[in-house]
Amino acid sequence: MSNPGEADATPITSPRQLAAWFEAGCKPHEAFRVGTEHESFGFRLTDHAPPPYAASRANPGGIRDLLEMIAADEGLTPILDRGQPIGLNGPGFSISLEPGGQFELSGAALASLHDTKAEIDTHLARVRRVGPRLGLGFAPLGFHPTARREDFDWMPKGRYAIMRAHMPRVGTRGFDMMLRTCTVQANLDFSSEADMVRKLRVGYALQPLATALFANSPFREGHPDGLLSNRAYTWLDTDNARAGIPRMVFEDGFGFERYADYLLDVPMYFVYRDGAYIDVSGHSFRDFMAGRLAGFEGQVPTIGDFADHSTTAFPEVRLKRFIETRGADSGNPAMLMAQPALWAGLFYDDAALNAAYALIRDIAYDDLIALREAVPKSGLDIKFGAGTLRDFGRDVVAIAAEGLRARAMLNAAGEDERIYLAPLQAIADGAPTQAEHWLCRYHGAWNGDVGRIFAESAF
Repeated sequence: MSNPGEADATPITSPRQLAAWFEAGCKPHEAFRVGTEHESFGFRLTDHAPPPYAASRANPGGIRDLLEMIAADEGLTPILDRGQPIGLNGPGFSISLEPGGQFELSGAALASLHDTKAEIDTHLARVRRVGPRLGLGFAPLGFHPTARREDFDWMPKGRYAIMRAHMPRVGTRGFDMMLRTCTVQANLDFSSEADMVRKLRVGYALQPLATALFANSPFREGHPDGLLSNRAYTWLDTDNARAGIPRMVFEDGFGFERYADYLLDVPMYFVYRDGAYIDVSGHSFRDFMAGRLAGFEGQVPTIGDFADHSTTAFPEVRLKRFIETRGADSGNPAMLMAQPALWAGLFYDDAALNAAYALIRDIAYDDLIALREAVPKSGLDIKFGAGTLRDFGRDVVAIAAEGLRARAMLNAAGEDERIYLAPLQAIADGAPTQAEHWLCRYHGAWNGDVGRIFAESAF
């Protein structure tokens, strides 16, 4: 989740400004970039327990120590919340903490996937260098395989305290989402409102497929529980007023204004003022604009307030001044690369985007919702169209490969970006997903010991 807010103090005097804020993200095709964000669970090497925020003699290897060590090693700037470090800013990237201490790299906007590969390699080297000095390892999995909610230390971030109080009012799995999930997402650009609409519709329609392809969380509290993606299952009852797949994206007339209007009614969490998060949970941004927000009566919100609010909506694809594809479990380094490769291949070549749109155009909204609800358990084996979701995935991955071929961006070895789709091509052709691989290990070589996953999955 995002670090503290955008400082644009422009007063909002008209709803049209909100649509214009999104529209300002439009870029010419040659300026398109790819950003990648990915999370991993820190764990103590001795007992696999989640590390605390602040270390003690009884509970060594703290997250705060980790941030301070990286800052000292690399000269990065700490991000503070009430005087406590909760992230780091670097040149074009940031490091942040999820509520349970999950360690996130928010990568730079980069010209090619080869640059993304270099960035991920740098991050892996970072955690491999620093982690052992604190007795920590890092496992990129979609849902924590062994820990209970009460095993986590809550990170001292103001917005998380507000969310922690609010989550039990709106769903049964909000604490699991906050504490026990990790994801990987790709951030991509659009050239116009029409281009945004097309990409958002393709992105939403393909999120259930992405969830199935990237499934990497088949365990809960030390045992298989019949699911392939506990992370995706968690999102089905976290806070449905701000999550899922909004119907309006597929309706006639959808565009920047309709998305801004949707956000006006997504319940707020906070207003950020003078370095502090002020709890306004449950009220709408529409009330804020009308001067009716409790505690802020008569005050005019700013564009910065709206930008902050936009980060508190959690749909499967999120629109900001770029598009975030969000429906995948975190995974091994090859799968971390496959996620942006899939979406760049589909979005950044016109022929590929047209082909993907043709595939999804006739999927009914209600069928899409049913698919989203089924994939955490059934994955790629779901009956879909004339075959299975795996068959559909084979067609989608092939379209993405053609899109990357057309981009013709080569690395030093003369390879184009299609190399990063290799794990998805294998899965679409019948290889096990990450979740299926771990289940085979559990029932075979591990003899039922889920703890073995930490050493085998760690960076």
